[in-house]
Amino acid sequence: MTYIIFTIVIMLISLFIYKANQNTKDVKINKIQISSKQPTNQSSLSILHLSDLHLENISITPEDLAQKLQSENPDIIALTGDFLDRKRTIPKLVPYLKVLQSMKPKHGIYAVLGNHDYVLSEVHLNRLKELLSQYDCMVMQNSSHTIEVDHQTINIIGIDDYSTKRSDLLKSYKQVKAGINIVLTHDPNIVLYMEEYPFDYLLAGHFHGGQIRYPKAYHLAKMGKLPKLNMIKGLHSHNDSPFYISEGLGQTGVNIRVGSRPEITFHDIAI
Repeated sequence: MTYIIFTIVIMLISLFIYKANQNTKDVKINKIQISSKQPTNQSSLSILHLSDLHLENISITPEDLAQKLQSENPDIIALTGDFLDRKRTIPKLVPYLKVLQSMKPKHGIYAVLGNHDYVLSEVHLNRLKELLSQYDCMVMQNSSHTIEVDHQTINIIGIDDYSTKRSDLLKSYKQVKAGINIVLTHDPNIVLYMEEYPFDYLLAGHFHGGQIRYPKAYHLAKMGKLPKLNMIKGLHSHNDSPFYISEGLGQTGVNIRVGSRPEITFHDIAI
């Protein structure tokens, strides 16, 4: 009898792990509409947002990604950190970057770094940044870049990772002009400290939607104030400014998801 019970338990655990792993292949594509707080001339800015690739544990292949993006034509591609955390994984990023580069977004590809990227030594972190730049990604570390879209000034602001104490809001906003502010950052907890640094929309990742929720992502409590407010994924607002937390494409620790799914998002922002 003990053997039978043990066998049943092992089978149930194996089934659970199998289904949890299959969840990592079930990529959601979400499309978000955002109204600008500023007067609009009926134009819009489209952004493809990818976060948390975690290439050590990712189930979507570059070919899968290309297939999912083949009919899309975003104005901007935003990458919000945690590409990888091992030096030997750096070459694995190349085919994914080729997919994004081939999309030729009109106003560029922008990337910020996450806490896992900063696990790399300085030499290999520089190698990662150089690789991103090689494939037309502007790596932003507390910096900004201004573009013009239909005579409207758009500031792309890249705030470095808050969780590793690299965020510098003053430096990030130093060159910002009057216009619409689109912020890219990895850890969304930074929004709670931006009262003097206005943004019209902010994109982040970091929480993976909990990755494993049972039924809530209690393990995220140590990752800042937002999880305690049950803000771990999707569209939220702070001080009347909207921000979006991606569930990410990859996983960390183990390649399973329970109560969450990998995510690709498209954001259409009225400007």
